[in-house]
Amino acid sequence: MVTGGAGFIGSNFVRYMLDKYPDYRILVYDKLTYAGNLDNLLDVDDAPRYSFVKGDICDADAAAQAIKTHQIDTIVNFAAESHVDRSIMDPDAFIKTDVYGTYVLLEAARQFKLERVHQVGTDEVYGHIEGTHRSVETDPVAPRSPYAASKTSADLMTIAYHVTYGLPVTITRGANNIGPYQYPEKVVPLFVTNAIDDQSLPVYGDGRQRRDYQFVLDHCEGIDVVLHRGKLGEIYNVGTGSEMENLAMVEILLDELGKPTSLIRHVEDRPGHDRRYCLNVDKLKALGWQPRYTHEEAIRQTVRWYVANEWWWRKIKSGEFKEYYRRLYGDRQALDTSTTNRSGWQ
Repeated sequence: MVTGGAGFIGSNFVRYMLDKYPDYRILVYDKLTYAGNLDNLLDVDDAPRYSFVKGDICDADAAAQAIKTHQIDTIVNFAAESHVDRSIMDPDAFIKTDVYGTYVLLEAARQFKLERVHQVGTDEVYGHIEGTHRSVETDPVAPRSPYAASKTSADLMTIAYHVTYGLPVTITRGANNIGPYQYPEKVVPLFVTNAIDDQSLPVYGDGRQRRDYQFVLDHCEGIDVVLHRGKLGEIYNVGTGSEMENLAMVEILLDELGKPTSLIRHVEDRPGHDRRYCLNVDKLKALGWQPRYTHEEAIRQTVRWYVANEWWWRKIKSGEFKEYYRRLYGDRQALDTSTTNRSGWQ
């Protein structure tokens, strides 16, 4: 059962697993909130090994019924409120879904004695990383946003169920994912789709925050490896193991589109914005996994997908998204960063 399987990473994982394992049956269990979209799964809709149930992971009875009806042996939990900016505007939804919803799934897994629960986490649980250190799985957690705190809580609850009840669990903590079907509130699809329409790209602060941009299929393969080779009760980081400035990401994106850097608009920073994330992924590599895409390859591949699939994102950006975009960016003050930015960007 892939919870949140109609979302960005979840839908890519479903497609990946159906293609790789011809004897696996996959149930997608998804509430279909704003970021859950059955268009993400159109190409597998007729697959005989794929099923869909609309449901909320916070609804214990509905989750139990889905597990029982479809004879589930494994849960991979992608279901989450996942955008930091939304968590700052509305923390309540994050606590309910990311914390309580994870608890519901763990309880259901305990009740039905499932073979595995895999919790999909995030590198944001480590907080801002100083200097040249790369986060390892045993580092202390230091979340700095409601989103990161809710995901940290889910990880801790998952480990607690393993220690207390012997529940067979694993956790992955992924770096910034990019690729097909990512809801355009996130930075790369937002900037690509804005740039296609010659709209400004609202870069937070000086744009020199450092991130690890990994292609979503590398993340999917990492989860697959942990499911089949990982040690129960363990956490595994998934990323490229390197990092780049946000402005460098924007530069590659604009170059791929053939658009000018004059589209850049520096705006006031996000509250509590972490300056740097970077993961050490040696533990996962020891299981035989390697990322297939560099940062630049991941960015260019993602840009090309959005260029080729306007049918998917244009209807999204014409709906509720417009009001969200206005709330988030409408009142942000433009910044003059001409004295600090690389390449003289303004």
